[in-house]
Amino acid sequence: MNHLLIAEGIVCVGAILQSGIGFGLGPFAVPLLVMIDPRLVPGPLLFDALILTLLMSRREFYALDKTVLKWTIVGRILGSGLAAVALVFVPRHHLKLFFGVLVLAAVFISLLKFKANYSGKRLLAAGTLSGFMGTAVSIGGPPLALVFQHRDGPQIRATLSAIFSIGGTVALFSLFLIGKFGLTELHLALLLLPGLLLGFFLSRYITPIVDKGLMRPLLLTMSAAAAGILIWPFLF
Repeated sequence: MNHLLIAEGIVCVGAILQSGIGFGLGPFAVPLLVMIDPRLVPGPLLFDALILTLLMSRREFYALDKTVLKWTIVGRILGSGLAAVALVFVPRHHLKLFFGVLVLAAVFISLLKFKANYSGKRLLAAGTLSGFMGTAVSIGGPPLALVFQHRDGPQIRATLSAIFSIGGTVALFSLFLIGKFGLTELHLALLLLPGLLLGFFLSRYITPIVDKGLMRPLLLTMSAAAAGILIWPFLF
């Protein structure tokens, strides 16, 4: 019971982060949940993340940028499928270092005042990498967050949530096909759901603060932290 309460607390804080800046549940919760019970990742957390993104999409649907959905969603679907295949042949920990270095490089480019345009190819690439990372290691937010970092808060949250809702559905289906999401994972996801819902409710007090010029710094910081989480085990 104590472990369950701790896990729900972790998911609650992660939900507050994601509801505030558009992503963050995965980077914050994955390494902590793995220490409590490795079965909580990736399937159960992906299921709860899907619930959260649906709630977020509904709350800020007015700010959704539909023009970028086509390529990013295609990329998410493609990336999830590729990850499902890769997980059959490549151990998950072998992918973490590659993804971590890639995200850190993207953060560094962003600090150099690089401003991405929203071409179809770039959105497709970001969506594919996001889908691959989300399915493989439950951390799919950084690639898309870095692409959209110059948008305003509501637009970032609404657009990322719409993309993650569809991408999360595909990711879960991919895990189901390879036998990594079933009744056991669903049960674990439902046990974590109260913490997630509480975090979403509390986030209403956080978003007004985040939208006062803090969105981009928080996105870059969270992306760098996510990369650090992936790389850390290889350094020691």
